[in-house]
Amino acid sequence: MNTNTYVNDAIAHWHHVAPLLQPARTEEEYDTLVEALDTVLDAGGANESHPMARLADYLGELVAEWEARDSMPEGATPLEVLRFLMVQHKLKQVDLPEIGSQGVVSEVLHGKRTLNLRQARALAERFGVPEQVFL
Repeated sequence: MNTNTYVNDAIAHWHHVAPLLQPARTEEEYDTLVEALDTVLDAGGANESHPMARLADYLGELVAEWEARDSMPEGATPLEVLRFLMVQHKLKQVDLPEIGSQGVVSEVLHGKRTLNLRQARALAERFGVPEQVFL
């Protein structure tokens, strides 16, 4: 099969393939990736010499990327916890009035200032986590 045939086949089937080649943005897209990974593994992709192995690796990376978004690294610093929660909740500095003014938030996020007990309690209440993660 020549290159043009491969490309033409890819174009013809792109609407079926494209959702499997991009990172998940929603829980539904994540579920689709997990289902696709299971199917590819069952079709032989678990065997490194199988032609589907590269697709299984790629899908596995996309699934792991999504799952990593929801897991806090063990031993994270208070600043890492805050940044993680900001990404998880799609927040910007302006969305953190619990910390204080924009200037104070900026100083905290740049490591120039640590959170005080009042701020830690307010953030803990907002995110439903123990206040100790911010102290």
